[in-house]
Amino acid sequence: MALTGFFLWLLFRHIQLSEVKATFAEANGWWLGAAVLAFYSGYACRIQRWRLMLLSENPKLEWKHCAGPLMASVAANNLLPLRAGDILRAFGFNRRLGIKATTSLTTLLVERLLDLLMMVSLFGATLSWFGVESSRFMGLSGGILVVGSVVILFILLFPASFKPLASGLVSVATGVLPRLGHKLLTSVDHVFVALDHTSRSHTIIRLLFWSVLAWLFEGLVFWFAALSLPAMTQPLASWLALPVGTLATVIPSTPGFIGTFDYFSARAMTVLGNPFAAATAYALLVHALLWLPPTIAGGLYLLCYPVQDRFLTQTISQ
Repeated sequence: MALTGFFLWLLFRHIQLSEVKATFAEANGWWLGAAVLAFYSGYACRIQRWRLMLLSENPKLEWKHCAGPLMASVAANNLLPLRAGDILRAFGFNRRLGIKATTSLTTLLVERLLDLLMMVSLFGATLSWFGVESSRFMGLSGGILVVGSVVILFILLFPASFKPLASGLVSVATGVLPRLGHKLLTSVDHVFVALDHTSRSHTIIRLLFWSVLAWLFEGLVFWFAALSLPAMTQPLASWLALPVGTLATVIPSTPGFIGTFDYFSARAMTVLGNPFAAATAYALLVHALLWLPPTIAGGLYLLCYPVQDRFLTQTISQ
């Protein structure tokens, strides 16, 4: 909450709220409608990506079976602290989907790595395109971005390389706590079976394809939002705001990434020449476009199909 308050102060300290309201008043509804459509198209791609990762354990899964749980987890992350939506996806829907918890957790890991790969790559590409130094945002050099992309890609393509290390750690745990060690050994085996499926050439290519498509649609959300505001003089800066604002969400903040996302998204827009008041209004508008649709859709799914898992409900309530 302190970090959220700090970044909100940075965001609003040099502008008047009346300027932000005036910018909002000029928003074009047609572009906003296009942004919402692009948002749901992007999440349709994310759902398909998750389904592909789960098929190794349940080949009968269809897109519609995965849609509700994924949107529900995003809604929970938007409303609850400590990434409770990830806990929900890891343990709350496994019976419905016919999968193990270890498989669900593994897909979360692969999903995060794919998204991080997309954002680091897009960040580097947009910095190069606009001729902006990366150190102006996060103190990262271009070389670090390249190395980061290579490391993430190596993990995705060759997860078996890390199995000896994981097995060694489990062996140490088994010597101290035998019962826990044996359970961990079984879980590690399940994790690497799932990772083996996602790293196969025909699977990883499809996962990368759906990841690129998902983030392309999310980029359109940012761009359409910029086009909806006449005060934005450089709407193409939205393609820089996408990776900068998204990567900033790793900074601890309140649920929904309030403050951190908004400040860095606005800063990316101003770096390329947009007025600060308009950039602030833009950041808040994009945040609303990314927050409201999944929260409404996921919340409705949870109301219609509430989670009955006793372990999960006790975990979230605590």
